[in-house]
Amino acid sequence: MEWSLDQLRQFVTAAECGSFSAAARKLGRAQSAVSTAIALFEIDLGVELFDRSRRNALLTDAGRLLLLEATEVLRQAEELGQRAQFLAHGDDAKVALALDEALPRPAVNRLILELSTRYPMMELTLLNGTPAEVTDYIDQERAELAIHFDRGPLRTGFDGRHIGTVAQGVFVAAGHLLLSRQPVARRDLARYRQLLIHADDVEPIAYSPRVWRSDSFYNIAEMVADDLGWAILPTNIAAAANGSKPLRSVDCPFLALPPLSVRMLWRQGRPLRPPEKWVEKRFSELLRDGAEGLR
Repeated sequence: MEWSLDQLRQFVTAAECGSFSAAARKLGRAQSAVSTAIALFEIDLGVELFDRSRRNALLTDAGRLLLLEATEVLRQAEELGQRAQFLAHGDDAKVALALDEALPRPAVNRLILELSTRYPMMELTLLNGTPAEVTDYIDQERAELAIHFDRGPLRTGFDGRHIGTVAQGVFVAAGHLLLSRQPVARRDLARYRQLLIHADDVEPIAYSPRVWRSDSFYNIAEMVADDLGWAILPTNIAAAANGSKPLRSVDCPFLALPPLSVRMLWRQGRPLRPPEKWVEKRFSELLRDGAEGLR
């Protein structure tokens, strides 16, 4: 039994179109060529695929069953071709991406979904962590590319680029006394414990003599929700906080908080590959779209 993918394709197309003439037009071939190819295919298989006693190309019972198999074979063949083509590009076949856990989840989820569609054959390793951890993943060569909140100057041996921003604000738990003093002044913040993000190479400004620190924005948000103090947080983290109380924004005009910078980084001197360039461009667009949606 010898048959080709081309015969499978003509069989499936004829079944989908409902006639040999329509299939021939779709495939850009003569109707006689399509009819002959399918007839030879039936001889190879030893079964009739179409009921030719009728005007349209109606499938026989055997034809309906084999159509499912033929469709799957064509799908696998296409996938094999895509995989081979992708592997021909060498390292482009794999990407290890490290992401700051505090980045906006809608943007991250959309990026991964579109990455799957754009590069279906690519092998992806996705790592999450604090800004310091995702930088370490690059240093340890566990990831080739990282996206995180900019906490200061690049480490030696890294290249990086600013790709977007995320809004931030001052937040407290619902019912906190600061909410009754708005707009609040610096002396008002100083009366209550401040929950600060901890970074090894950057010391955030403390506005209160009482300070607790954590390396995770999520941990800080949960402490704020439990009424343990106030904090400066990315707005997406505050909105997603889990705790005993919802978080509320505090009006602090004197702070004039700028948006948090989001940075992409990689090992110094290593050129970005096409999938990585696409990640940079697309995530920048998603961050911008998310920011515009908040206006």
